[in-house]
Amino acid sequence: MSQKSPRTILITGASKGIGHACALAFAGCGDKLILAARSADKLQEAAEQCRTAGAASVELIPADISTDKARIACAEETGPVDILVNNAGAIRGGGLFDMHLDEWRQSWELKIFGYLHMCQLYGAFMKAQKSGIIVNIIGIAGMDLRPDYICGSAGNAALIAFTKALGAEMQKENVRVFGINPSATDTDRVRSLYRQRAEAKYGDPGRWEEMLDTASLPFGRLKSAQEVAALTALCCSDSVQYLSGTVIDMDGGSRWM
Repeated sequence: MSQKSPRTILITGASKGIGHACALAFAGCGDKLILAARSADKLQEAAEQCRTAGAASVELIPADISTDKARIACAEETGPVDILVNNAGAIRGGGLFDMHLDEWRQSWELKIFGYLHMCQLYGAFMKAQKSGIIVNIIGIAGMDLRPDYICGSAGNAALIAFTKALGAEMQKENVRVFGINPSATDTDRVRSLYRQRAEAKYGDPGRWEEMLDTASLPFGRLKSAQEVAALTALCCSDSVQYLSGTVIDMDGGSRWM
């Protein structure tokens, strides 16, 4: 999947999990990376790993982009990019009556409004340069609706609709927009979510493994963050230029089991 020349790629939430794996995947393509996340220390570690993996260059933005001001500052600092990977955002688990309204707002501010605003900011750059790719890493909960993850299901469903509509709009500007819906992936974030579910069900977050029935999972396991990253990099390659206005469900077929 090597490209003719290095592309400039901004990845949010790049210090761990799927974002970190995406950074390494694009580093392997020899691209120029801009990594954004809240933890400066973890970003430094990720940067060293990306340089070792072959990145042409690595720039770091240690910032919390859950506010309009921070997102605008990010866009002003980086300027135009070739690819934007929206990945930052963790929505708390729980049912409707388990979460305060301010927790809904906080969760949606980073992921829902964060994705929307970043698409607006960087999409404007891409319209001007008549090229670019936007990838929204969303989540299968937007399709496989869960009452015990109602905030995430509702938010992800909105992002799925948004991504499809934006992809249909931006193709006329020679800009591709697509999304990926990962199911549960072996990351710290998923372990945290299962701890929340175990606390809600058993009153004990330490029983989180009881919430994870690997025998019922496709292929008997959670998928890896590297698998999501590999799909992301493939779909951003020059060999896949007709993909836009769609969201790929990466759940191993679990919704039909």
